[in-house]
Amino acid sequence: MDKRHGTDAEGFIKTMPAVNLQPEFESVVGDVCLTLVEALGTAVDSIYLYGSVAYGQAKPGESDLDVTLLINGQLELYNSQLARIKDELQERHPEVTKIDFDVGTRTEALAPENHFSWGYWLKHHCRCVWGNDLSSEFQRFKPSREIAMAVNGDFALALGKYATSIECTTDTEQLRRLQREASRKLIRSTNILRLDQEQSWPLTFEDYVELFLRVAPKMRHEIDYFLRQARVPDSTADTFSAALRSFTDWMLEQQVRRGILPKG
Repeated sequence: MDKRHGTDAEGFIKTMPAVNLQPEFESVVGDVCLTLVEALGTAVDSIYLYGSVAYGQAKPGESDLDVTLLINGQLELYNSQLARIKDELQERHPEVTKIDFDVGTRTEALAPENHFSWGYWLKHHCRCVWGNDLSSEFQRFKPSREIAMAVNGDFALALGKYATSIECTTDTEQLRRLQREASRKLIRSTNILRLDQEQSWPLTFEDYVELFLRVAPKMRHEIDYFLRQARVPDSTADTFSAALRSFTDWMLEQQVRRGILPKG
């Protein structure tokens, strides 16, 4: 990975390439938009895709459909309704393994304090498929630890919740899903340890691992384990949970040692 990997000629993080929606996923994306707008009406501000479907790299029957939804109003008023809608959509569309809603409000997305979280996310990872494209409200971002912290500074809380869920589940399919999701969150979270002078930006899980090993070469065994689990999880719940909690504790220690602490 060269020193400007993941950035354009001007040093900005690359934005999403202009690709057409794969025909295999036109039906589910259309259904998501129609169902949300019919159910929530003017509460829907905008709908975006992220992940493999947004990049045109999804595989029917193997890929998730990842959706960012911004609404007008109070989010808590719609949580139960959105959960029901998601379940109904998943039942109707076997071409995707799962549908995920990442939900926020328009006000939240445009708030100055969320510039490096929502702003970065919308500008560099989301493709608008319905409504007001708020990505145009933001300039391109350059690589920085500030973005990494804004997006993954919650890693300890998030990974702790994953560990607890993994320890409690008795369903093998759910276990594998949780292990995969937790591993991916962990790998992305390592970006908070990036050096201040680092000019590259990770685009793939392998990029994250390579960048991480520049600052923590002795952790190769641990990070390689989670890279495998992010692809094809196969560990027992106890083994995985112990490794997850151990790595989380190590990350917290590194934050303190390096003076990398969240604001506020």
